[in-house]
Amino acid sequence: MVAPFKPFEPHGSGGPRIREIPLRMVLPNLITVLAICAGLSGIRLAFEGRFESAVVMVLLAAFLDGIDGRLARMLKATSRFGAQMDSLADIVNFGVVPALVLYAYLLDKAGSLGWIATLLFAIAMGLRLARFNVLDEDLDRPAWQAEYFVGVPAPIGAITLMLPMYLGFLGLEGTRTVAYIGTGFTILVAFLLVSRLPVYSGKKLKIKREHLLPVMLLAVFYVLLLTVYPWQTLTASVGAYLLFLPLSASAYARRSKIEATAAAAAAEAAETQAEPKA
Repeated sequence: MVAPFKPFEPHGSGGPRIREIPLRMVLPNLITVLAICAGLSGIRLAFEGRFESAVVMVLLAAFLDGIDGRLARMLKATSRFGAQMDSLADIVNFGVVPALVLYAYLLDKAGSLGWIATLLFAIAMGLRLARFNVLDEDLDRPAWQAEYFVGVPAPIGAITLMLPMYLGFLGLEGTRTVAYIGTGFTILVAFLLVSRLPVYSGKKLKIKREHLLPVMLLAVFYVLLLTVYPWQTLTASVGAYLLFLPLSASAYARRSKIEATAAAAAAEAAETQAEPKA
C-alpha cells in the first residue's frame, strides 16, 4: 500500500540533528524571538494606556532586531531559517507594532482616516522589506550603490513614525487636529519607506585611527542624552534625520553623475584602442 504522504525531509537536507546543534546557532534566533516578544508586549502596554513603556518596548525590539544578524555573522551562525525568521520579525516589530501603538495613542481620534493610515504604514513596511530582500540578492548592482538604501530603512522608519508620541510626551496635546496631522505624517513616512529615495547607509564608513576616541566619546554622550532626556533626544534625532534625507539624495546624484562620466570615458578609451590603425 502506498503511503498517502511523502516521507518528511529533515530541515537543511539532512543537516545535524537537534541534539547536535551548538548553542551559538540557537542564540541569534533566540534574540529574534525576544525582539518579537518585546514588540508584541509594546502593543499590550499601549492598549493599557502605558504609552511611554510601550515606546520603550518598541525601541528595545528595534535594538534586539538590529543585533541578531550581526551576532549571527560574528558567531558564524547564519542560516536560511534565521534569515526567514528575521524577515518575519521585521514586519512585526517595524511595521505592525509601531503603527498599532501610534493608533492607540493618537490616530484613533482621526476615525477611519487614522486606521487607513495605520494599514498603509504596515503594508508599506512589508513592501519595503520585500524589496530590500530582492535588492540584497541583486549581484548586478554597481558596488558603490550598495552604500545606499532604496527608501528609508525599516528600523528608522519605525522610530520616525512615533515622532507624534515623543512630542506628546513633551507636552503636545493630542487633539483631533493633531490626530489628523499625525495621520498625514504616517502616510508621509509610509511613502518614504516605499520610495526610490537613495539614503546613505554608512555601512562602509571607516573611521580614522586619530578620530576613534572622539567618535566613541560622542556615541557615549548620545547614549547618555537618550537615557536622561529620551523624548527630547529622539525628537531632535528624527528631525535631524529628516533633514539628512535630501542631503543624501543630493550626494547620490553627484556620485551617480561621476560614475556615469567615468564609465563613458572608459568606454570611449576602449573604443579608441579597438579601432584599427591606418
